[in-house]
Amino acid sequence: MIDFAVPFRSIDPGEHSVLESYKLMTGLIVPRPVALVSTVDSDGVANVAPFSFFAGVGANPPTVLFCPSLRSAKNGLPDDRKDTLRNVEQTGEFVVNIVSGALAAAANTTAAEVGPEVDEFLLAGLTAIPSQVVRAPRVAEAPAQMECKLLQIVFTGQGSGAGVVVIGEIVRFHFHPELETNFRIDAEKLDAVGRMAGNTWVSTRERFELERPK
Repeated sequence: MIDFAVPFRSIDPGEHSVLESYKLMTGLIVPRPVALVSTVDSDGVANVAPFSFFAGVGANPPTVLFCPSLRSAKNGLPDDRKDTLRNVEQTGEFVVNIVSGALAAAANTTAAEVGPEVDEFLLAGLTAIPSQVVRAPRVAEAPAQMECKLLQIVFTGQGSGAGVVVIGEIVRFHFHPELETNFRIDAEKLDAVGRMAGNTWVSTRERFELERPK
């Protein structure tokens, strides 16, 4: 139980490391839904990776965003883009696959730092199936998928730990028919999971309702 009479501790992120700010953010911004993002590069090589800085943006048009971060520079380059970001820049397309409890372990496996020549679908035992509009494949084991066309990429900084906001328009929704009734998704059947801090994940099985004020 928090004692609100105790003075709060205040932190200036400019006086601390990127890692320390990251730890605070991932501990405070919770739970975070997980987007398992699948892409292809310009040669058609598929990639799939999880991102927990992920959210919806608006419904007109339907848009989503996810945020890959930059890594330490390599080979004299100003920054090191993750394969997902590089692929989106090349093709302008991606798929957001929703992560259920049954898919969580496989999604976590795709987070491994491997070279672009490694097929994460095979690594995680996932099945790639064709999309209808975009070139990137969907994950067959996901209970729902959203095909997206790139709208905008925003770099919020440079160097290791800097964020990149990837905004895409949803051009196709796919979901198991048992999940939907009159455009409403059954949360229990979706069984989506989220991220907390560190290695902790969270389910969405426990829910409560509050009526929105008129």
